[in-house]
Formats: sequence, C-alpha cells, structure tokens
Amino acid sequence: MNRFEHKVVIITGAGSGLGQSSALQIAKEGAKLVLVDLNPNGLEETKQQVLAAVPQAELLIVTANVAKEEEVRSYVDQTMERFGRIDGFFNNAGIEGKQDLTEDFGIDEFHKVVSINLDGVFYGMKYVLKIMKEQGSGSIVNTASVGGIRGVGSQSGYAASKHGVVGLTRNSGIEYGQYGISIKAIAPGAIMTPMVEGSLRQIGGDDWEAAGEEFIQPNPMKRYGKPEEVAYLVAFLLSNQADYINAAVIPIDGGQSYKY
Repeated sequence: MNRFEHKVVIITGAGSGLGQSSALQIAKEGAKLVLVDLNPNGLEETKQQVLAAVPQAELLIVTANVAKEEEVRSYVDQTMERFGRIDGFFNNAGIEGKQDLTEDFGIDEFHKVVSINLDGVFYGMKYVLKIMKEQGSGSIVNTASVGGIRGVGSQSGYAASKHGVVGLTRNSGIEYGQYGISIKAIAPGAIMTPMVEGSLRQIGGDDWEAAGEEFIQPNPMKRYGKPEEVAYLVAFLLSNQADYINAAVIPIDGGQSYKY
C-alpha cells in the first residue's frame, strides 16, 4: 500500500521502540519522514533501517528535546521549510521514569516525566495543529498508555502524564474535528521495547527476563506485543482510512486494560 504517498509525517521518539518501528512501516508506504529524537545515535540507526528498506525515502533528521518548547517549535519550523506541509504527526516521545511509591516519588523525577510525556505532547500539538488547521486536514496520533486509562503501581509520574495525554487527545479532538483534523491516542500495554526492558531491569535486575515472564502472565494473551504490531496500528490511524476516528483512545495491549 502507498497510503502516505506525497504525504509528510513527523515522528517523535523515532530513535527506538515504537517510533522506530512506525518510521519503518510508514516509510514503506511512501511517506516523507521527519524523524525527531534526543538521541542522535538512535536517529542514525532508524535512518539506516529506513534507507535499507526504502532507498528512495526522503528524510529530515532532527535532534531535539520535546520537553523544551523552543526545540519543538524548531522541528516544526524545519519540517515546513523542507517539505511545506504536515499531514501526519506521531506524537510519541516519552519515558517511563523511576518506580517508587507516591510518597517516595522524587519531585524532580515527577516533573521530568511529566515534562517529557505531557508537556512535550502539548507543545507538539500546539505547533502542528496551527499548520493542520490552515491546511484544512491532518491526523495526529499521541502515545498514551494502558497506564493512561487505569492505574499502574509505583509509577505516579508516568500514570499522571499518560492520563494527561488521554485528556489532551479527547479535548483537542473535539476542538479540531471541524477543521478536518482527526486526533487520537494509542494506549500500548506491555510491548517489548527498550523502555519496557528498562522497566523490567528495575524490577528484576540481572534476572529481568524471568521477571518479565512473571509480569506478563496476567495478560490474557500471555505474551508481549511486538513494536511492529503497534506500527501497523499507527500507520492505519494516521492514514485517511481512519479520518472518522477522532477523540478516541485505542488500547493495543492483548486485553490487559479490560481485565480486572
């Protein structure tokens, strides 16, 4: 399929995990890509993967911290200078942060997680939405989490920030649907990405793989999701095929969020 032929898509958090797998999938479907991440090495890895699969792909690589408004504005400005429009935005960059009980959760750590996961999403929407409104079209997919629609123990900052992403998505979808813009969020569960591996290492240390097997047992499907499974969903949601899906939050979690 060439659902993104002649279209420009920005992906934040493109240096690993869901951003990297989505970049590869969307490039295969013809998009011009703007890849944004704080880690230049991760961006280079994604770039090489994309070019190996799609040698003719048009790419703009931007190293940026999404928690800084001026850097978000810069990657949007650079996109417009290079490509002149923005058709899709995978607003994906995020971190999990440390795990601790709420009473012990560090204040600086809380603000760090919220600044990246929630402020960064807001900044991206703020600057991309203005352009999409002028165009009269566009699609945004924000990365929330199962932790944004139910509680997750020992992760106050993460849960608070992802609940905020859900609220922003629903509110903005209501505001901007009239301008031909659809806004939705995905709520991944246990997807085996570097971030999830890092979380398991916090729990299990050197024995993190065994901890991971124990952690996944309550999941109805008894397995971790694959990044490419999320990429297929993101590509669909950013495409014109999903234009009427708006202000929605779509779990991709093996049924985890529905199990009590």
